Amino acid sequence: MNSSDQELDRLDQLLSALPKENLPMTLSELDGYVTGILLCPDIIAPSEWLSNVWGETGDANFPDIPTAEATISAVMKHYNSVAMLLTQTPWIEPIYEVDPNSDETLWEAWINGFACALRLRPDEWTTVLERGDEETQSSLIFLMSLQEINVGISKFTEEEIDEIDIEAPDIIPNCVATILLMSRTELAQRIKPMDYTPSQRKRLGRNDPCPCGSERKYKKCCGSN
Repeated sequence: MNSSDQELDRLDQLLSALPKENLPMTLSELDGYVTGILLCPDIIAPSEWLSNVWGETGDANFPDIPTAEATISAVMKHYNSVAMLLTQTPWIEPIYEVDPNSDETLWEAWINGFACALRLRPDEWTTVLERGDEETQSSLIFLMSLQEINVGISKFTEEEIDEIDIEAPDIIPNCVATILLMSRTELAQRIKPMDYTPSQRKRLGRNDPCPCGSERKYKKCCGSN
């Protein structure tokens, strides 16, 4: 396990220790949340978004100062890590939850966090929808549609939702990459052209055969790391 894995495990533990009655964010939800914040055209200060991590009341109820400092530091470190990654490549690896019984990749928590970030600046995202190119609009609409599925208000049929459920984990990173290059042009300008070309729009899916030749799914082989 590398240091990054250890840091994520520690962050997961700290978030799990927050009062359950406040419904604090999980690690996956936080990852979607900070991604949405960083994609927003308007810079959002931690003083505005941090309290949402602690839950519905915005009060973390930390038992002591050292715990408060450790938790806030871990959250900000993850935020900075995602921010740094987005200055290097538009491709992200979302942190999804996994059903321990079926090994199914669960995207719902991540998209719930992303949707929470969109609600911080609704006017900015409306502008992105109005001024973005067709691919950016489609990407943002798709992510918003996932949240509608997540909260049970989608107009898709059950068959359509089942199909989307399977494909969503692989499509979400493509949508993020497309939106980033439109909404945060100052970040996109730092990315080398070779890091993002039309041929790269379809990334290796977690349910695709692993390229190592093991004949196992990518998510159960090399993708598990």
